[in-house]
Amino acid sequence: MPTTTDMTWFKNQFHTNVAAAVAGTPFDLDMLTALASQETGFIWGALSRKGLPTQQILDLCVGDVITGPKRSAFPTSAAALKAWSRGPEMYALARQELKAMAAKVGGYSAYVDNPERFCHAFGIFQYDLQFFRTTPDYFLNRDYADIDKGLKRAVGELRAQQSRIPTLAGKTNLTDLELAAVAIAYNTGRFKPALGLKQGHKNIDGRYYGELFYDYLRKARTIPNPGAAAVAPKPPAGQAPVPPPSPITAAGDVYRVDTLADPLLLRKAAAKTAAVVERLPDGQLVRAFGDPATNGYLRVQTSVKGARIEGYAAVAFLVKEPAATIVPVIAPTLKPPKKGVVAVHAPPRKSGFTVRAENADARSLNEPGQKTRSGASAAQRVAELGAIIDWLDVADPKHRRYAPRDGLTFCNIYAHDFCHLAGIYLPRVWWTGQALVQLGQGKTVEPAVGTTANEIRANELLAWLDDFGPDFGWRRTSSLSVLQAEANQGAVGLVVARRVNSKGPGHIAVAVPETDTMRARRDAAGEVTLPVLSQAGAKNVNRGPPANAWWANAAKFETHAYWLHA
Repeated sequence: MPTTTDMTWFKNQFHTNVAAAVAGTPFDLDMLTALASQETGFIWGALSRKGLPTQQILDLCVGDVITGPKRSAFPTSAAALKAWSRGPEMYALARQELKAMAAKVGGYSAYVDNPERFCHAFGIFQYDLQFFRTTPDYFLNRDYADIDKGLKRAVGELRAQQSRIPTLAGKTNLTDLELAAVAIAYNTGRFKPALGLKQGHKNIDGRYYGELFYDYLRKARTIPNPGAAAVAPKPPAGQAPVPPPSPITAAGDVYRVDTLADPLLLRKAAAKTAAVVERLPDGQLVRAFGDPATNGYLRVQTSVKGARIEGYAAVAFLVKEPAATIVPVIAPTLKPPKKGVVAVHAPPRKSGFTVRAENADARSLNEPGQKTRSGASAAQRVAELGAIIDWLDVADPKHRRYAPRDGLTFCNIYAHDFCHLAGIYLPRVWWTGQALVQLGQGKTVEPAVGTTANEIRANELLAWLDDFGPDFGWRRTSSLSVLQAEANQGAVGLVVARRVNSKGPGHIAVAVPETDTMRARRDAAGEVTLPVLSQAGAKNVNRGPPANAWWANAAKFETHAYWLHA
């Protein structure tokens, strides 16, 4: 698996070539870096570390040795290749390339003495020998070892595959998830929306081509392009490289919400009866798309705690701002604050531990043997999150900390425990107003439950995330697909809803990685409608998609949001 150092080498070596090849397409250097990493990164990553010349590395980017009966595409054997026009010539080259590569790359030397074994994938982007029958010169002339010719063919195939995906055909800008869909089609010849990223070649560790490509793309986004800054910051150790907040793409006039008190209801359509997309506070800045108003509503875009939100706003509550005004996009801080308003925890017991088997109080778990998250790769983080879920085992009735009792449920405590073990902060208790004032003045405040800090419920957690979440690494997303995709990379996601009756219980659930047997629900276009959740509540569930989108029940919950943390 190529490291960030290897991927930096790729960018530095080929950024000019890639820029020329992707001009006029939705693809970019990060995508081609991820694609090359997935296809042949294990070759060029190791060879670049050895200091081999770039052209020699390109010459050696061949592989996927023919394995006989398991292969269905042409050629299925040495005899099948030799029987084709110019096949003997190609067979000789494929054997020659295998021997040259095996001399430099570990794991292939055992195949060299077997005349039935020969390479069938060529070039840094792995053009398969099944196309030899239609493009023999590309192989026999070794065009695959020419970076520009290899890029031209790879980008051409990416464009062809994009055009075959109905929801992506003709789009000039693609999200990272959409880029992954194109990469999957590059690998398999098609993309099945219902399967998400779990499709394409399945690796020995159980992860699919789509998942691995997306992991590389996330890493590539944290590596600066030559002469430019990285798209996304590098996360702290043990955390996931989640995408940065989505930028504002609307290009019309900027307006300020002017309601004095009540929030402005941003609606899904230009009608007072349309569903509410977001509640925008007084003073929120929005940018219009430039379309004329319809029925007194203007189509606008804004950013709310990092989530790009679109909808229709009543013109009567919008005030035009100067032309130079920019809609701010809030990015989360990478590390929690060390001074001022800092994280607070209830003081631990002076003796003994806080454990799952007893009724919950304000303290955080400190039970011996509890699981944590510290993995450097997506696969490691996903496995660790799975271990946390299994260890907490919220569905086990012996774990009284989460079991509903006396009309009470403990979704907030479970979400806190999950985040706590994952190494990120979601409060179980939070500072009182007076304590916040003192902290803001630079004073030291000792936590004391009921005096300087109070327990916090799901309703208050939604408010806390709005007020303080970005300072502690949290950011919103408007997409359940993004929420699930990042959980699948070992990040932490939340679905939070506030009760219409503020005295009633809100709800919070953790978005967790999909497994081969536990998948999110997706619509025909592949968008996630019901993510895999882990939660305490009236019914405790270790993992699984809910029966319905409970957070969107307007009669029960006033508002909801999706939050992400690296």
